[in-house]
Amino acid sequence: MTDLRETAPPTAPVSTHLGRTAAAAGLAVALWASAFVAIRGIGHALSPAPLALLRLGVAAATLTVLAVARRSVRVRLSRTAFLLIAAYAVLWLAGYTVALNAGEQHVDAGTAALLVNLAPLLVAVAAGKFLGEPFSRSLIAGSLVALGGTAIIAAGATAQRDWAGVLLCLLAAVLYAAGVMVQKVTLRHVDGFTAIWLGCVVATAVLLPWAPQLVGELRVASGGAVLGAVYLGVFPTAIGFTAWAYALRRMDAGRLSAVTYAVPAVSVLLSWLLLAEIPTAYGLVGGALCLAGVALSRRR
Repeated sequence: MTDLRETAPPTAPVSTHLGRTAAAAGLAVALWASAFVAIRGIGHALSPAPLALLRLGVAAATLTVLAVARRSVRVRLSRTAFLLIAAYAVLWLAGYTVALNAGEQHVDAGTAALLVNLAPLLVAVAAGKFLGEPFSRSLIAGSLVALGGTAIIAAGATAQRDWAGVLLCLLAAVLYAAGVMVQKVTLRHVDGFTAIWLGCVVATAVLLPWAPQLVGELRVASGGAVLGAVYLGVFPTAIGFTAWAYALRRMDAGRLSAVTYAVPAVSVLLSWLLLAEIPTAYGLVGGALCLAGVALSRRR
């Protein structure tokens, strides 16, 4: 049986591995930030579940081509490994994607990114409790501050009757956090590429009941919307999640998740430049509190 674990050459310097891990995490952050804007831009053309199906189907096809090109990949998974892959595929790849798609039909890309940005704090708390990762009082204090910021964002969105979008984005954050926790355990049994590849295949299969609706919507969708969905599948999903899995295998879940705190800032900038969307005053104040809470939570 082929060993699917990724191991670094024993002679490579530690700084090289750290640099590659940081680069992978940075790539994932940049691509995920762009995903919020892309979803907002094409959400009017494709419904949440069909869009998720197309995105994950494209990602699964892309990764399958790469897997065949690698040739050395032989998939022989234990029952435990497969069940873990299936669990995080349903929670994160399928569930999170559908919830986020639905949420962005009600709130702008920047606000959605700020709300989903609660996930790293949830991961840090869960990782400390269940995986034995470092857990401190500053994490608790930062979590409370960030929750206060989320409450302000929610208050502003509710005043504009966008409470459904707030709840959907918060649901996406919970699914995101749960998916990261399961994926961290999964990577003890299988390498990152295989995990995300098979995860996309499983998630696509889960969403197949929406295939007829997707076919109907594609008939009337613009070329730009279809290209946007393909972009989501190839870059934020196939490449972004593979880069994330590479970094997650080499870092604590809580510590790595803190890197994604940069996602809202990049998303707000991109949504302003590409969609002319600027978060409300509630969103900006609440977002500032969320980031302050994040900074507090990371203090040693």
